[in-house]
Amino acid sequence: MSTVTFGISPGAGEKLHRALGYSSAVRVGDRVETSGQAGVNDELIVPDSLEDEIIQAFDNVERTLATVGATWRDVIHVNSYHKVEAGSGVIGDDHNKVMAEQFRRRLGGRAPIWTETGVTALGLAAMRVEIRVTAIVGSGN
Repeated sequence: MSTVTFGISPGAGEKLHRALGYSSAVRVGDRVETSGQAGVNDELIVPDSLEDEIIQAFDNVERTLATVGATWRDVIHVNSYHKVEAGSGVIGDDHNKVMAEQFRRRLGGRAPIWTETGVTALGLAAMRVEIRVTAIVGSGN
């Protein structure tokens, strides 16, 4: 039977664990699943800039993966959720440009699958993006 390890991200992850009772990540054997990671700082504050928010979300995914012994190079699937105006029908290039830049910066040439979803609400009113990933530890070596 595989060992199960739960990870709690430092800062915001610890606050959310205490308040809402969920883990930031779970590892079963070599497989890792993360909860959605917002682009917030340790005080749950969302940056004013969309670019800064997306970069912070990627940083938070990285911190979360580390709690269970994984890195961005182990990521095989990314789900991203982007706040859009109701009825707009499209996620803007402002989101996609930064997402693509972060993929290139963090994935070392790997190209995991990506599901991008437009939503009208996220966990905090100021949030515009949330990212969750699946990783297989060792797959990026």
